Amino acid sequence: MTFSRPTAFMLFLFAATSGASAQTPASGAFAATQVCPATRSIHGGASADDVLVQPGQSYTLVGKNKPDATHYLIEVEGAEPLRRWVATKCGTIDGASSSSSQPGENGGANLLAVSWQSAFCENHAQKQECATQTPERFDATHFTLHGLWPQPRGVAYCNVADSYVALDKDHNWDQLPPVALSDDTLSALTEVMPAVASKLERHEWIVHGTCFRDASSQDAYFARAVKLMAQLNASPVRDLFAHNIGGKITADQIKQAFDDGFGAGAGDRVMISCPGSRRLIVEMTIGLVGRIDDNPSLAQLIAAAKPVANVGCPSGVVDAVKRN
Repeated sequence: MTFSRPTAFMLFLFAATSGASAQTPASGAFAATQVCPATRSIHGGASADDVLVQPGQSYTLVGKNKPDATHYLIEVEGAEPLRRWVATKCGTIDGASSSSSQPGENGGANLLAVSWQSAFCENHAQKQECATQTPERFDATHFTLHGLWPQPRGVAYCNVADSYVALDKDHNWDQLPPVALSDDTLSALTEVMPAVASKLERHEWIVHGTCFRDASSQDAYFARAVKLMAQLNASPVRDLFAHNIGGKITADQIKQAFDDGFGAGAGDRVMISCPGSRRLIVEMTIGLVGRIDDNPSLAQLIAAAKPVANVGCPSGVVDAVKRN
């Protein structure tokens, strides 16, 4: 087939400017060194739905815009869409491919990622766990479990079949294998992780649980995460949020609540995420170091972690449940 000169030129121009055509595959982990927007488009600039990469956190690297890159394509856990562009100046790359990561490579470091469900549901109203949320339900006034993530963030999908990785990255979580949980663990997990309704536990196991060094079974991995959440939800941190629903709190207040509940300096191990113009507090990630056994001490695990370089947002709103 031949093309006229104008048609051929337009095809060339499309190939040169299309984000999909320009993308060069890459692997490893992007370690953020400053707060930067992670955008849907490489050309569109920052927008209201963008998330921020945070110093001290690592993200799975999947591509770059060209061999001599100005932007990296990374995966930001919890973002919709998952894959976002970030400027190369915002961090560094390590060479450990996520597909070759193995359990035990994280040196005992983990992140406990916790959500404020009402804020999460602002942009996910179609999800079952959001459509059914009420002001009386547990997750309206308590933190919910997003995940327990071995570090660095490039450690993922350990010994997982490529077919399952593909299903997970396409968000076909209902097609992933069910996790084997006892009745007690499933009951506790369903309360503290309402996104079990969307099969989040299958996603979390495939990506992170397979790399968790401190448990040899799915049940133990989730049971230990549930116990950490119970300690957080029984702390002054939860009280601070529950007593300020609908209002604004500061990072300093959150840090003080962590210090009061888990020891001096605990608040320095926490990062706060409140993306978008409304600055709703959607998530916190808590640094942990040490073995997470059947009876973990959240205070001890936090104390052993390194302080974060940046707390994230300086203040944010504690969102209330939207009545249907």
